[in-house]
Amino acid sequence: EPMIVIGIENTERRRDMTGPTTVASDKKIAPHVGGSAAFRHFIAAELMPEVGRRYRTDGHKAIVGESLAGLFVLETFFEQPDLFDTYIALSPSLWWNDQALLHAALARLRAWPSAKRSTLYFATSGDDDIDDAGETLQSILRKDAPAQVQWFYVPRRDLHHIDIYGKASPGIFARLFPARRAGQP
Repeated sequence: EPMIVIGIENTERRRDMTGPTTVASDKKIAPHVGGSAAFRHFIAAELMPEVGRRYRTDGHKAIVGESLAGLFVLETFFEQPDLFDTYIALSPSLWWNDQALLHAALARLRAWPSAKRSTLYFATSGDDDIDDAGETLQSILRKDAPAQVQWFYVPRRDLHHIDIYGKASPGIFARLFPARRAGQP
């Protein structure tokens, strides 16, 4: 399906892709962390309105990210589910902040906006060192995801953290955004 792809260049990836953390080893990976809420605000308040002014769109919005950006995608899914319609997280860094995102997932799903329909696709790679966090998230979704959330978990043990995006994304995009047939809206 034709789509507009926006790549966002940022100045401090580790700051912008992470939420706050209380874990000392997390804080060692970069001089600044915990800026995901501010980055999400930029996307919602500045970037999306500008895209809407410049381009004709159908209103469908998706976000995709890998590694820390995959963590950002999942955090956005849980923290601000109305921001996007489709969320794709590849090899997400679920270890961040002692897996706090997983610990809060159940409460976020129970508070899901009743009218919000979303698609979530997440995949882990064969060398992800996240202590089966993908399986844990799958279990939470299987038990407590609202009916209006269509979700997919695909463990890709054949791929590695470094190549999962490049190798998996074409198939994921074809699955989630199939070409429209003539006459379809």
